[in-house]
Amino acid sequence: MKKLSLIFAASLLVSPLVIADVVVIGNTAGPDTITNNQVRDLYLNRSKQLPDGQKASPFELPGGNAVRAEFHDKITGRNDAQLKAFWSKQVFTGRGQPPAEAASGAAMKAQVSSTPGAIGYIDEADVDSSVKVILTP
Repeated sequence: MKKLSLIFAASLLVSPLVIADVVVIGNTAGPDTITNNQVRDLYLNRSKQLPDGQKASPFELPGGNAVRAEFHDKITGRNDAQLKAFWSKQVFTGRGQPPAEAASGAAMKAQVSSTPGAIGYIDEADVDSSVKVILTP
């Protein structure tokens, strides 16, 4: 039992190290850069436009996803429960709808690359030429 406890404790210490670096990606026809505050405003329904004036289409990974958790920790400062409460209030009051959801990093890349004005986030290791990195938080 002691060995199991030690293994569990060791895994808790190592687990933060395996979280990959998140990057904000955009459609190749969109802006080349964006600020943390601009991304936060898009994901918290405070803005609907990219820095170049295009209508923004933000995409979100599913709740419980490690890349999503890292993104929101760095950008919005909110966890999944706080985001769920925030969007429930936005929907209930008629102020807005949450970003469209992409099932995975690959789906996020596909949606961002095929949607003008799209913005999303993925693990930096998954970036390819179909999208461009516009922010490394």
